[in-house]
Amino acid sequence: MTAPTPMIEADALCMKVRQATLLDHVNVQIRGGETVAIVGPNGAGKSTLLRSLSGDLRCTSGSVRLKGRDLTSFSSRELANHRVMLSQHVNVSFPFTVEEIVAMGAGDRSRAAAAPLVDAAIAELDLSPFRHRELPTLSGGEQQRAHFARVLVQLACGEAEHGSGVLLLDEPTSSLDLRHQINLVETAKRRARTGSAVVAVLHDLNLAVRFADRIIVLRKGVVAADGSPRETITDAMIRQVFEVETSVGSEGGQPYVLLQRM
Repeated sequence: MTAPTPMIEADALCMKVRQATLLDHVNVQIRGGETVAIVGPNGAGKSTLLRSLSGDLRCTSGSVRLKGRDLTSFSSRELANHRVMLSQHVNVSFPFTVEEIVAMGAGDRSRAAAAPLVDAAIAELDLSPFRHRELPTLSGGEQQRAHFARVLVQLACGEAEHGSGVLLLDEPTSSLDLRHQINLVETAKRRARTGSAVVAVLHDLNLAVRFADRIIVLRKGVVAADGSPRETITDAMIRQVFEVETSVGSEGGQPYVLLQRM
């Protein structure tokens, strides 16, 4: 049986800025239904790779294909219907309410068509108490959840017309408390179970293990490891890539990371 076409794939991606090499011949394939975590130290190229996969950043060389089609051939509107991206920093200065922010994910669809999706996303992200609050009055974590709800509405709208899509998340848990970190990754995993390809840049290796079917480890713009959590999260990898000593254990067949005393 022929394997399905990857939902999104990158071939030999290189990104150079002056003398700095941010990505160095990176190859990635991600299929529908997969959850993939991108991990690595600061400056490894994680966000650069994710922005390249989204089409927000054009690499120096290499190519990205979305559903078998070159990413550069999509218009902005088409891209919005097939892949959604939650950026690391989203600044909103105007006093939009949470409900209004989430509804923006529906684009130009009618309020009646968008309402059930908006209601569902607000409930799923535990935002009902803040529904009518203006976004700038909320904490950073509450704002992050509102923006995640917005991209979930965008994903749902695109999938209603074009089938399963791609959900890209750049450090989505950075402002969240522990409960909401877990809720966010579990929410993302539910999207993968319906056929979406889900890719997240994460710093917490234990959270990456909980989230991901596959983990891509970047170091200095190069893929240092790509495989299951058991294959990638090892003491040797962490020592080589992060330059710290750890004790990796296992529970239920999945690894967990404990830092050793410095």
